[in-house]
Parts: sequence; C-alpha cells; structure tokens
Amino acid sequence: MSFLALTASAQQVETERIKKIKATLPVIEKLYQDYSEKNHFPGLAFGLVVDGELILSGANGFSEIATSVKATPGSLFRIASMSKSVTAMGILALRREGKLKLDDPAYLYIPELKTMPSLTTDAPPITVRHLLTHAAGFPEDNPWGDRQLDTKDEELIALIKKGISFSNVPGITYEYANLGFAMLGKIITNVSGKPYQEYINEVIFKPLGMNNTIWEYSKAPKELLAHGYRYEDDVWKEEELLHDGTYGAMGGLITSIDDFGKYVAFHLSAWPPSSLPETGPVLRSDVREMQMPWNFSGLNASYKYPSGRACAMMSAYGYGLRWSRDCAGRTGIGHTGGLPGFGSQWQILPEYGIGIIAHANRTYAGMATINTAVLDTIISMAGLKPLPVKVSNILKQRKEQLVKLVPDWKNAEQSGIFAENFFPDRSVSHRKKELDALLAKTGNMTGSTDMNAENQLRGTFLLKGTSGDIRVYFTLSPENPALIQQLDFSLAK
Repeated sequence: MSFLALTASAQQVETERIKKIKATLPVIEKLYQDYSEKNHFPGLAFGLVVDGELILSGANGFSEIATSVKATPGSLFRIASMSKSVTAMGILALRREGKLKLDDPAYLYIPELKTMPSLTTDAPPITVRHLLTHAAGFPEDNPWGDRQLDTKDEELIALIKKGISFSNVPGITYEYANLGFAMLGKIITNVSGKPYQEYINEVIFKPLGMNNTIWEYSKAPKELLAHGYRYEDDVWKEEELLHDGTYGAMGGLITSIDDFGKYVAFHLSAWPPSSLPETGPVLRSDVREMQMPWNFSGLNASYKYPSGRACAMMSAYGYGLRWSRDCAGRTGIGHTGGLPGFGSQWQILPEYGIGIIAHANRTYAGMATINTAVLDTIISMAGLKPLPVKVSNILKQRKEQLVKLVPDWKNAEQSGIFAENFFPDRSVSHRKKELDALLAKTGNMTGSTDMNAENQLRGTFLLKGTSGDIRVYFTLSPENPALIQQLDFSLAK
C-alpha cells in the first residue's frame, strides 16, 4: 500500500521542467516500492525537492506494524546521522554571532579537553573545524556511538577526563566519529548558554518553519511516530527507542519528509550564489561553506551507479555533510543516517536544482543506493541538464564586441577589449589565419548564438556559418573592467 501527495505549490503554474520531473513519479514510486519489498522495510517515506519546493512526496508500508498505522510523508522517523549537518549549522550560527571561531582549539569551549592526553607529543590541539570534518583523530565509532544517544553531559565529560583513545593525531586524515559531533553539541550548549536542542530549535528550525521536528520520541504524536525494526528470523522485531541525550547532536533528530524538505530546500537555495535578500537562519555563504569538500575521504575508481553505469567517484566530507563528484562532474551533497531501527538519506544535486529524501524504519536501511538510483532515473527520464549559469553583463558585452571584430580583425589591437597578454601570446595575423581556415569549412558568417556561461568570466558561443558553425571560447582577466585574455576557435561538433 502507498501514500502519494503533491504539495500545494506543486499544483500551481508549472514549468515544462517541473512537468517532466513529475511525469517520473510512477517510476519513482515503483523503485521505492520494489526496494522496500526486497529489503524487508516495514515502511518508507520519500520526498523530492525541486527548485526550492517539496513538489512530490510519498510513502509505503507501516510506521507501526502492531497497529497497522500507514506510513505517510508526515510520519516522524528518527533520521540518525542526517542530524549532523543541523548541528554543524548551529555551530556556524554561533560563529555568525561572534561567539566562536572554527580554527579555535575546542578546549576553549570544553575546558576539560585542555588537559586530555594526546596521542603524540607533536599532536596539535583539536579544533572546532576538526570536529566538524571528522579530522579530530577519533576512531570510527558507529557500533558504539549508535548506543550512546541517551548519554548525559556529565558522562561525556567523564569520558574526556578519563582520556580518549585516538586512532590518529588530529588534522591528518578522515575517520568518521560520532563522538566529535557529541562534542559539537556540548560546545553549542556551553557557548549559547542553553541546551543545544533548544538553541537549534530556536535558531534553525523555527525560522525554517520546521515545527514538527523533535529530539525526544516521547513528545511525538502517537499516530505519527515511526517505530524502528530489525528483520531477523524472517520477521520484524521492534528495536528499543533511546531517549534524547548528549549524543543526539550526532544522530537524534526525529522528523518527517514534509518538515525536512524545508531544510533541504534551504540548502538548495544557496545555489546559485545571488544578491537576493538573506532569509535563512544562517547566510547562504555559510551553507555553501558547509557543503565544500573540506576533508578528502576516498576515491572509488570502479564506482558504478545502481543502473550499472561505470563512473569513477571521489568523496569528501564538509561540515556534517558528505560531498561527492563523479567522472562527469556531477556533484552530490547530503548525508546518510543509520541507527538500530532506522535508515535514511538525503542528497541534493545543486547544479540540477533537485534533492531527494528517504526515511525507512529498518535497522541501517541503506537509502543512499536507492536515492542515487532515483536521482539518476529522474535526470535520464526528464532529460535534465545542469541549470544554466546566468550570463554576466561583461560576458555579453565582450561577446558582442568580438562578433563585430571578426573575421577581419580590423583595428583589433586598438579596440581596448583585449588584455595585455593577448597579442604577445599570439599575433593578429596568426589568429586571423586560424579563423579564416575554419570559415573556409563553415562558409560565411551569418550570425551568432547567445553565450553559454561557465562562470561570470568564461564561456562559449557559436558563430553561425552557411554550412557549419564555429565554437568560440573565451575567458576574461581579473581586471576591472575584465578584458579578453584567452580566445579559442574550433569547429562545432
């Protein structure tokens, strides 16, 4: 059984792009349904965010088996390590308030760290940034960390005072550590003067309208709370829900597709950079900073998409976020989540303006695979291309000036549109000879296309000919006004 919904905004006037994406819904639902059945998920909920709006959402199965409560996009699932980026955003909110710096030693905010023994005498102090990027030198601790959610502050401090076992010195490698994010939660508590849950509720969730996202499961409406299960001995067995505590900062959030979709939309709103008014809990530049690859984590040269398409994948970690880029340059940003009873993932493709969320209530349900398959399917079926970069005024101006100047190059050196390196790098006569050779193949110029920008100072356009086209690529200098420093012609394919 399944539940499907279209948001109110999605029912408004639609672009052709949105229509094509929404046409993939039956396939998306089938992918999730098949994945649920294959992996014995009691229930699953998903949502698709496009251009800043949750336009599609759906669910199948049950949020609670014993009472046969159906899962919906409003069901509240514990999202485990998807919580980490929210904690990271809380840290950046405190930085915005001028209350901490990322490269400060963490002991400035948790004094007990000051006297904690290091692995080696030359080990640097753990910084806030080390904690954010899994570079503090702590060991990978998923099995242990998953059972620490309800730990109290005083227990974390006692652990620190006793001394922590390091696997590496800080700052030299990536190793996933829930402990580091528990410390970040404690930093938020100490610096803000209130429990980190309260601070994040006020500073992040309230401004985003995430009114149904909670930390403590006992506060969830009974009909909305998703219970967690493991599949064992061919049956579903319910997992015990842990109460909220110090380690909730690493994995304790409980939320719905409807609510978390607002958080995903905020992450997408940071792209492309713009001069629009700031309306979020932190600056859009803070969000982009979170999403950068701060700590390299791996290269999978033999990676294959779920469809079987081979494409090498590089991965890194930002601030509470996983970052990846494949062989075709597609960038993905998001995070997985796994705890006893639950598995989840969210992922955005900023260049495409789309994001996906999926929650399931089975222990360590692997949602990254299905979400990646869904995004790949949407892009293929809807024929999506990366969103075009807005062409800057200076690119338009230089393109128009170039079109007027070629093919005869009359007074090119006196035109004032070329940087000082341009003609010493290659003379006018050689540039004219190169273009004339191409025109002999494409025929006389009949016009040009609009610019296709790569960024604010670089892009391409086509010179149209009677029997073919010439691709024109140019890049501008850092001067103001920017001048043409490189110009290349080639036959358009």
